[in-house]
Amino acid sequence: MTSHLTHVPAPDGLAPSPQYSHVVWGTGRFVAISGQCALDASGAVVGEGDAAAQAHQVFANLERCLAAAGAGFGDVVKLTYFVTDVAHLPAVRDARDAHFAGAPLPASSAVQVSALVRPELLVEIEAFALVPEQAGAAPAEAGAELRLLR
Repeated sequence: MTSHLTHVPAPDGLAPSPQYSHVVWGTGRFVAISGQCALDASGAVVGEGDAAAQAHQVFANLERCLAAAGAGFGDVVKLTYFVTDVAHLPAVRDARDAHFAGAPLPASSAVQVSALVRPELLVEIEAFALVPEQAGAAPAEAGAELRLLR
């Protein structure tokens, strides 16, 4: 199957980056994932004071959210990183690379913020994805569950 996403690592006049694609477009169902932090299923912080441990937990949470929409990291078109210190970005990139495992990197933005929702959190990441329409029925079932919870 041909990819439903097109990645442009370096449009004319822009320097290429090994860290992200400058432009990503595609077709399919749009999925927006709220910013994920390093919280486990019970809401406890994972890796307090450890940016690498937090980044890995954040990507694990993103993976769970993507799966709920019938998507994976290969469907992600945009990531936005919020970090309390730009010095955490190498740890975030390492965690990202471990989860993307050879998939083309999405468009990305990184922002240093003075604080996140809880003082012990160091990293938050939101994602946008495009899922092929033929992805299956699981997302519709998930949507039905959400309607029941309102």
